Amino acid sequence: MAKIEKWRTTSTEYLIRRPWLTARKDTVKFPDGRINDEYYVLEYPSWVNVIAITDSGEFVMVEQYRHAIGEIFIELCADVVEPGEEPLRAAQRELLEETGYTGGQWTLLNKICQNPSTCNNYTYCYLAQGVQKTDSQHLDPTEDLTVKLLSRKDVYNMLCKDQIKQALMATPLWHFFSTSK
Repeated sequence: MAKIEKWRTTSTEYLIRRPWLTARKDTVKFPDGRINDEYYVLEYPSWVNVIAITDSGEFVMVEQYRHAIGEIFIELCADVVEPGEEPLRAAQRELLEETGYTGGQWTLLNKICQNPSTCNNYTYCYLAQGVQKTDSQHLDPTEDLTVKLLSRKDVYNMLCKDQIKQALMATPLWHFFSTSK
């Protein structure tokens, strides 16, 4: 079998640089010498999401409208990691801001990529067990969401019925259910 080697970027041109969308066009050279002068990459900051579970076993989730697909979804609490912020701290901050829940025991479940062929970021997926409602929501001006408390059975059934559409949220939930009792 041939050994896979990294490609070499010979030039980069930024096509758009906005707070929520940065796209670039790279020219890359393959190990065998071939050139691809149109390799597009979307640059994003790291993301976090949280499977938050209360002491009574309820999953703390959020319901919100997703404009790109035009539907309302129930999802995990999630957002971006701010520059210089540690992923765990970002996850804890987002849980507080979006839901008012804090505390608990935190564990990194997995670190995943949405699409490593076109996107350059990771999503850090955390499990927070034993969270408690300690505050009100502190939403960003562009956020419009409602907190939902769901049973373990309800969340599992949503997964089985293909009702959790966000792949970066379904993945850690499947991981959680496959490794917990």
